[in-house]
Amino acid sequence: MARSNAGEPDDGPLPPGPDGLPLLGNTLSIAGDTFDFYEELASHGDVVTYRVAGQRFVTLLHPEHVEYALLEAPERFRKWRGQEFGLELAPDGLLFSEGEQWRRQRSTIQGAFTLERIESYTDAMVEVAEETVGAWNEGETVAVDGAFSHLTLRILARTLFDVDVDDEADVVTRTAAALADRADSRSLQVFIPQWVPTPLNRRFDRAMGDIEALVRDLISERRAAPGEYDDLLAVLLATEDDEGRGLSDAEVVDNVVTFLFAGHETTSLALTYTFLLLATHPEVREELDREHADVLGDDRPTVADLPDLEYTERVVKESLRLYPPAYALFRQAREDLVVGGYRIPAGSKVTLPQFRLHADERFWDEPQEFRPERWTDEMEADLPDYAYFPFGGGPRHCIGMRFAMAELKHLVPTIAQQVEFDLLSDPDPELRTAITLQPAEPVEMRVLKRE
Repeated sequence: MARSNAGEPDDGPLPPGPDGLPLLGNTLSIAGDTFDFYEELASHGDVVTYRVAGQRFVTLLHPEHVEYALLEAPERFRKWRGQEFGLELAPDGLLFSEGEQWRRQRSTIQGAFTLERIESYTDAMVEVAEETVGAWNEGETVAVDGAFSHLTLRILARTLFDVDVDDEADVVTRTAAALADRADSRSLQVFIPQWVPTPLNRRFDRAMGDIEALVRDLISERRAAPGEYDDLLAVLLATEDDEGRGLSDAEVVDNVVTFLFAGHETTSLALTYTFLLLATHPEVREELDREHADVLGDDRPTVADLPDLEYTERVVKESLRLYPPAYALFRQAREDLVVGGYRIPAGSKVTLPQFRLHADERFWDEPQEFRPERWTDEMEADLPDYAYFPFGGGPRHCIGMRFAMAELKHLVPTIAQQVEFDLLSDPDPELRTAITLQPAEPVEMRVLKRE
């Protein structure tokens, strides 16, 4: 049985791990094929060490160890954002802030994600989806990853920031592409500090400058019209602590940037992989259509329908298991630790790979198979905690989890009611591990309108 933590910090050996090259360590292996590299890591046990670009990493591959890091002792870890490689993305936002700054922001922002608020957003989610799908023509070839990215960006901007981003969508898309390229683990350039003026770094810096300028303009417009809006940006601008201090300009900007990216990209990827899987599993698509016909008929989905859309929820959960958009969480040990009987030195980077635990045969039957029917109450009761954690866990779990699930459970029926897809791309796409788990090439599908 795995033990999460035992012994004093100076007890125990260092974790085992694969051999590496002098100076480079395992850098070339993880850049060559991240998925094969994690398979190799798993052959060494549940607590494994390796080195990348001079940094010590430790990967935790058992649910109990993940639970320890996220839930039992989160104060012994800090978020790690790749700063040793010079990668800076919204450091003063909710995703990467720490300590009192994080607690103050979390307390402020969670008011925008109450159940009542989320329910008020769902009509807009469905309306934007209907507009998007309605604009597609019969037989048209659509790169669904791009189309869903634009769809979810429009939804997020309308619901959380009360703006229409059609004119600015290219800025967000360009920045997201630059960020993905900058963080792509397949490229050794990811390990070059951001201050080095490589073409990739310069493109990333320009893109971040453009998106921050867009956000600052939006903030200026809002400050010129106080009291006219009731959304997340209004909350960020109006909040004050007990001493009357509001969020700094840097905090407001970084939080808007964080939600523009994290709030739309992960959901768009979840939609992409869901419809990829449905296109390659016609029997699942048929069952999904039957449920939509029985529950919805010709009506659009509403909040009241969600409890009855059980199979839809199973499809979404299974898609998130096979293709978790946030494929791994990254932490850094604040102090010397012992996990699973192995010593983890202070400063070690700690990786919690959802994609690996979600496919571990110890916890899943036929883990490589797309089987929504596996998601029964009995299965979930028997599943170890943190064998499945697409939204993270513990106090720093994804604040937008309920928003994202409500969005997916409304969008999947809305899209499926109107169209089917004939997959034109590889049914088993090559993936790249950047900030998120992304298809390396566009996922192209032919649109087939439903009667």
